[in-house]
Amino acid sequence: MGKKGQRRERRRDGTEIAYQNKDIASKLFTERLKGEVLEVCGLKNVDVKALGPTNMPVIEANELRMDILFIMGDGSYAIVDYESEYSAGNKSKYLNYIARVSKRLYTEFGEYKRIRMMVIYTADVEECTTDPVLDIGTVRMETEEAFLIGLDSEKIKEELTGKNKRGESFTDADIMKLAIYPLTFKGRKAQQMAVSEAIDMAESMADDNLKKYAESGIFVFSDKLITDKDAERIKRRLTMTKIERLFQEEEDKAVAKAKKEAKEEKKQSAIKFLKTGDSVEKVSECMGLTLKEVQALAAKV
Repeated sequence: MGKKGQRRERRRDGTEIAYQNKDIASKLFTERLKGEVLEVCGLKNVDVKALGPTNMPVIEANELRMDILFIMGDGSYAIVDYESEYSAGNKSKYLNYIARVSKRLYTEFGEYKRIRMMVIYTADVEECTTDPVLDIGTVRMETEEAFLIGLDSEKIKEELTGKNKRGESFTDADIMKLAIYPLTFKGRKAQQMAVSEAIDMAESMADDNLKKYAESGIFVFSDKLITDKDAERIKRRLTMTKIERLFQEEEDKAVAKAKKEAKEEKKQSAIKFLKTGDSVEKVSECMGLTLKEVQALAAKV
């Protein structure tokens, strides 16, 4: 357990994330997420009405928590999970999700609600390599699958970057594209780089509320692969007031300027040492510059 009131899961890279953070981001994201925006992912007939309850009864202490639960326009509920690989063993996990949601809803409403299990596969998973059906006699479950491998990452980036540059407002569908953009890449390294790109695109939005909406969506869909640095980057912005954010942006600019000026001073000093005959290796070590940087300076001396 982490701090009081925070439920935690261990990510594949060994670090931990607080579920409370994802709960907050999910609520921010779904404040505006309505209609059939999930069709951007390839899911069909998904008219989102609201975010579903998150205080589910626990079945197993070590059980991982579901990604998102939506209330649909027709009164049904949709559990949405995403995976970067297919495993038949995940079907037991989905059954546990369904059992927990069903128990929670029956306790609240006195009846069993219709539940849909939706799985979004990242670009790591090819179509026709999965089996959506689990049939064990007494229980039969069929997941609704969506594959992001068919989405054009560069086209999404070009489209959204273009809208930003032109000052056009993003639609809910655009925000969803931005949220799933990192998942359209293959491999964890490429996906983590895409998370940073997505955050950059979100931060360049002029509308502060839209920016917060976009960043929360990125956090919700990328929490399993996001680096600690980018996670903190989003969480810090989501929890800051507008005035605090303005002060932080000015401080960030000042720090960046100071670093740039310090680097330039080092380069000027390095040039002086090079002119006196000091070796590239010695200047690199003394000035804290890379060999490549000093070699480039030496070429100009």
